[in-house]
Amino acid sequence: MEHRIPRYTLEGVSGAEVSVHPFSTEDELGLTLTRFFAEESDDVVLLVHGLTSSSDMFIMPEHRNLVSYLLDSGFGDVWTLDFRMSGRFPYNMETRRQTLDDIALHDHPAALRELRRHVGARRIHVIAHCLGSVSFQMSLFGGALDGVTSMVANSVGLTPRVHPRARVKLAFGPALLEYGLGLCYIDPRFHDAPPLTRRWLMARAVSLLHPECREPACHMQSFMWGYGRPAMYRHGNLAPQTHVHQRLADLNGAADVNYYRHINKMVRAGRAVKCDPGNPAHGALPDDYLAGAHRVETPVLFLTGEHNDVFTDSNIVCHDILSRRAPGRHELHVLPGYGHIDPLIGKNAHVDVFPHILDFLKRHAG
Repeated sequence: MEHRIPRYTLEGVSGAEVSVHPFSTEDELGLTLTRFFAEESDDVVLLVHGLTSSSDMFIMPEHRNLVSYLLDSGFGDVWTLDFRMSGRFPYNMETRRQTLDDIALHDHPAALRELRRHVGARRIHVIAHCLGSVSFQMSLFGGALDGVTSMVANSVGLTPRVHPRARVKLAFGPALLEYGLGLCYIDPRFHDAPPLTRRWLMARAVSLLHPECREPACHMQSFMWGYGRPAMYRHGNLAPQTHVHQRLADLNGAADVNYYRHINKMVRAGRAVKCDPGNPAHGALPDDYLAGAHRVETPVLFLTGEHNDVFTDSNIVCHDILSRRAPGRHELHVLPGYGHIDPLIGKNAHVDVFPHILDFLKRHAG
């Protein structure tokens, strides 16, 4: 029987002391930080996943992962965050109608407070992916947190942009799913649902539109995000053990469809904005997160694959806008041959991508 990589495994990181640190948000959700400690360092790195993924994307055993790479490269104290978008929690399959504003206001500030409780005044560098990057920048540039020495933002930042056909999905998909199919979430595992159920039929229909491979989870993820065959990555950039149904679904799980409504508002606005500006619960956050971003001095490396079929040229545009407002502060690197998530989960990312991240971190470390 072929070896299946266990879900939530830690076998991808060796030679480090691992500890888990639970904490709670002000809106009463339990989240976790996981620490991978190899040696004392004045610089701490925090890794932040995107929607449907989790800290597992940074500790994959089938290739040299980002946590191991950083530990071996002089950054001996690496933390991963599992916030409310994490596939390790049930929150994506509930009916809370959550938005990125909730994350910006509650999750990231609470995570930084918990992290500071353990590391004190040491420098903190953040590497964030996808909507983890968007929401963290909303916190950072929206004034909900401070004290971040540097940030690497993969795929997207404060100016989410998508393919025109993906805009159609964002505009009509949430209502069709919730009120047409009675689903408050969408899951790459729908193919495994009982035959002839709504979830099973939906997965079969999606797979008919994706003849590029034989993995239903891959097809569903392309349907969930962006526009492409596939949309999330370049097939050739993944290890064979990654591109199998269960592994893909473990790494990128279910998504609460209400997040799509917020993304749709941002795409239409051309920048990160509040989902509901009239909601008093988010009164401490700005209506337009880009408006005051130039006043925050944290340098950002905007990283994106040249074939980003999820958020297209979002980071190129964001870097251009912020560079005009704060010349010389931020950087941009476009990765040849890469897509949306494969810069972090690709089999050769440690050769093609991680050195660029490491160079940026070292230049902003002590």
